[in-house]
Amino acid sequence: MSLWTSLEPASTTVDPGSTATVRLRLRNTGDVVDEYRFSPVGDIAPYVSVSPPTLRIYPGTTGSVELTFAPPRTPDATAGPNPYGIQIIPSEHPEATTVSEGNLTVTPFTEVRAELVPRTVKGRFRGRPKLAIDNIGNTKLTASVNGSDNGDQLSYDIHPANVQIEPGRAVFIKATLRPRQITWFGREENRPFSLDVQRSGKEPMAVEGTYAQKGVLPRWLATFLTILLGLVIAFVALWFAFKPQVRSMATERLKEANAAALPPPPSTPVTPPSPSASPPAPDSKGAGQSKPGAGGGGGSEEESDGPHGPLPWRPGDGPNLYVQFAQARLSTFTDSNPCKLTAQYTLGKMDQPTVTALKCFQKANDKRYDGLTVDSDGLGNLGRSTMTALKFAHFGTDTSSVQPGQDNADVLWMTSAVLWADTEEFNDSNAFGVGLYTRSDSIYLLTPKYRSHAVAGQQLADLIGRYQRDVGLTVTGKANAETFAALHAGRVKNQYAPGTVTAKDFPPPPVPGG
Repeated sequence: MSLWTSLEPASTTVDPGSTATVRLRLRNTGDVVDEYRFSPVGDIAPYVSVSPPTLRIYPGTTGSVELTFAPPRTPDATAGPNPYGIQIIPSEHPEATTVSEGNLTVTPFTEVRAELVPRTVKGRFRGRPKLAIDNIGNTKLTASVNGSDNGDQLSYDIHPANVQIEPGRAVFIKATLRPRQITWFGREENRPFSLDVQRSGKEPMAVEGTYAQKGVLPRWLATFLTILLGLVIAFVALWFAFKPQVRSMATERLKEANAAALPPPPSTPVTPPSPSASPPAPDSKGAGQSKPGAGGGGGSEEESDGPHGPLPWRPGDGPNLYVQFAQARLSTFTDSNPCKLTAQYTLGKMDQPTVTALKCFQKANDKRYDGLTVDSDGLGNLGRSTMTALKFAHFGTDTSSVQPGQDNADVLWMTSAVLWADTEEFNDSNAFGVGLYTRSDSIYLLTPKYRSHAVAGQQLADLIGRYQRDVGLTVTGKANAETFAALHAGRVKNQYAPGTVTAKDFPPPPVPGG
């Protein structure tokens, strides 16, 4: 076989979300009629289509096909030059396959999404909102963050103040707002503010929120103190204006009467009786952690359904983001894990393959860690205890990666697991944060290219300390072995309560692609 090819042009440029066309010309320099098939190769092959897909050329004649490039306007379409190839496979002599190579330059685009969590923060001396910044462009985002308000009524402590975000990834900015003047008495005052995301050469993106500043002391106390002060002043004025004369005879006779009424002292000391029984010892488990008949890692297929209420999700429920995460976690277990989800499943739906894998995980995890997932949620249900154990399946027993100052993806996993374990009421604010962390966990599992990371700081220490207090552990604020064991076992705040939901959009729907 003999074939001559030419790309016209050999290099071209395309905008994400648009298309570009290149012509591939071929000449059959052989002596037999041949039919050629075309197959794109390279990183951008999913965005290339060939028309027509096959071409029949007689000896000594020329034919052509059109290559259409259509990269999406998403972070997946990497900006810059992207080499590609078109594999040409002849039908008569498939062993003589050849590749025609070219270059496609994808133009950069920037798109940023930012949101305050929560949008309204309350406090007397400070407020602590978070700013979630999501880079959904195809180039690295470099930006700085600062705060502003009308009248310079607040001061801002922002960490980190400068960020670099890879395409398709998100970061969380922690902000601490402090009023410049303390309100000692009075009603709650709303102080609008904004956190501005500043990019080079671009107008700042202002994300607006409200700081609701409360009075340190209630209003009724101010009224009470004012009235009390007025009464004291009036009493002092009357006292000095009229001093009553008191005779001592009444006092002396009163003392005599009291003395006569008193019984004589006992001649011998009285020994108090010994107590008949010692008081019962307090329950060794933390408050809210025990339940009549609750076992550790045991349980059979006939376990009860667990608590009733808005949680947990049962077979047939969904689809939603949290079931989707459970499927991602179960399907990315190692091949040696018998609980790995390998059968085809419906995204975000508690279907039969998902429930079967979930039951296997609950029983194996409870046996290994003396866990509570089956006893709390019921076998085959996805509740708060099972969700916590699934998230913490990311860890073994080594706590070093989440100690103070560490900067890695494990810090986000630790935060996500503790948030889920210590959240009993899902309102609009915490439901958004829990959902955002869960989506980040799914991206970590399914798309290693876009893994996020964070620094283990005071925020994580506060979350761990609150969790330790709520499940009856020693409060240290650090991720120690005792805390790891509790999270592995699925210990959550108010273990046997089903949880309540007040958020408008809960649970969120599944997200295609993680």
